[in-house]
Amino acid sequence: MNDSLTTLADDPAGVWAAGLGTAGVFALLIVVVWQIAATWRARMLASREDEYKRLSVKYAELLEDNTEILRRYTDELGETRKSVASMERMMRELD
Repeated sequence: MNDSLTTLADDPAGVWAAGLGTAGVFALLIVVVWQIAATWRARMLASREDEYKRLSVKYAELLEDNTEILRRYTDELGETRKSVASMERMMRELD
């Protein structure tokens, strides 16, 4: 009775089929993991790009604010110079 028992290892075609099936499953798993990683990376890059766009808009707003502050300081400095020049003229006239 033991002589009629056939195992998978005795059949060369079965060994090849099992090997190819196992390799196919592993190849499928590798492709699935690879695609998941590629999708995750693409989402991260898109998220990073959105963050860069948001930061560039914020930077542009800050630059406009700084330009306005600089303009105001320049105007105030011009007025101060005029005032100092006027005071110098008055001091010279008194001498």
